[in-house]
Amino acid sequence: MTDDTAIKVENLSKCYQIYDQPRHRLMQMLWRGHKQFYREFWALKDVSFEIRKGETVGIIGRNGSGKSTLLQMICGTLNPTSGSIVTRGRIAALLELGSGFNPEFTGRENVFMNASILGLNQAQTAAKYDEIVAFSEIGEFIDQPVKSYSSGMVMRLAFAVAIQINPDVLVVDEALSVGDERFQRKCFSRLEALSARGATILFVSHSAGQIVQLCDRALLLDAGQMLEDGKSKRVVGHYQKLLYAPEEKRIAIREEILQGEGCVDESDRDRQDDPDESVADQDKSAAFYDPALKPTSTVEFASYGAYIHSPSLLTLSGHPVNHLAVDDYYQYVYTVDLERSAAAVKFGMLIKSITGAELGGASSSTVGKDGLALVTAATQIKVTFQFQCRLNPGTYFLNAGVLGEIDGAEVYLHRLLDAAMFRVLPKPDSNQTGTVSFDCSIGIMVKETV
Repeated sequence: MTDDTAIKVENLSKCYQIYDQPRHRLMQMLWRGHKQFYREFWALKDVSFEIRKGETVGIIGRNGSGKSTLLQMICGTLNPTSGSIVTRGRIAALLELGSGFNPEFTGRENVFMNASILGLNQAQTAAKYDEIVAFSEIGEFIDQPVKSYSSGMVMRLAFAVAIQINPDVLVVDEALSVGDERFQRKCFSRLEALSARGATILFVSHSAGQIVQLCDRALLLDAGQMLEDGKSKRVVGHYQKLLYAPEEKRIAIREEILQGEGCVDESDRDRQDDPDESVADQDKSAAFYDPALKPTSTVEFASYGAYIHSPSLLTLSGHPVNHLAVDDYYQYVYTVDLERSAAAVKFGMLIKSITGAELGGASSSTVGKDGLALVTAATQIKVTFQFQCRLNPGTYFLNAGVLGEIDGAEVYLHRLLDAAMFRVLPKPDSNQTGTVSFDCSIGIMVKETV
């Protein structure tokens, strides 16, 4: 374990004994292990990884994949069946809403009790108390029993305590899914500040967007096994592919991810996706097509009887392009072949940044509408989305998706992540900053005062 390692997990496994009936526990004890009256359930099996100091790492996976079990063992609240965990520094954890809180105590009493569990003494907690209460926004409820709090109030108070101890490692397990958007943004800003200070953050969320935007890398767990450890955008894409796959195809998809099939070498990916490469030197203001600019990070979802192919960007006159000019209009076009009938069919597009942040898109059907009522098998559909390029210079990706109802349930009939990519050309004398161009105008008035 090197000096810059914050967490090291080696061959970690956790097995639970499942008894079908209560009397089987007694029988197991009486037989002293000579006969087995339980079934083994491996919540985690042979998981290994290392996290450096200052990294923000996301853990993602379907329900029951072992995420919470892993975090509990890292925090020391659960013992492993086998394997080892080594951590450095003070750990603060938000594992479950209200964990470490006594519902009969007031918020004030729970602040001091929870802070002492996390390693602060009475004087240190008293010095930070006002800041904790202010961040939590509990107000006068701080002197009411916690059992009277809403789930959002409990989360706010628990988070406020955890971040005030300035932990070396902060573990967050879905706790931030509770609370309004304003407070969530406040929490994420504090997480970013902790990361900038050098804290290590383990973040579990079912929100793919949060994982991509917050985390340097991500771990994909499924059925207690770690399938992948890599860049957040790629791992999230594979998670979504697995999540939306038909049951009969999941085993094959798991093996593909384990074997790294369809994954690109990260160094190649970085070179290809560098927004400055071949763009900074371009003097052209008109759109053009570069045949070498193709995504290697495409993730294809399992098909439910539909196939998307030929995704491309065109000018309004129909010419292929992948280097776009700011403010001009373009078409995103793809073709869908249906091999089975489906109802309420809808089509979508999504533009993403190089890090995977979702910037915007559109659906062929507005909210509450059902799309195409019925599309029969052996049908081909050409889908066209027209949009104005309001993005500043950089590299961007496009998704394509088709949804429909099969046997009364809405599913992705097919979906492609990073189906196409494009670059936006520099605009001469542009003063716009950031990702999206809002065509801001600036007025400055200088007045001399005597």
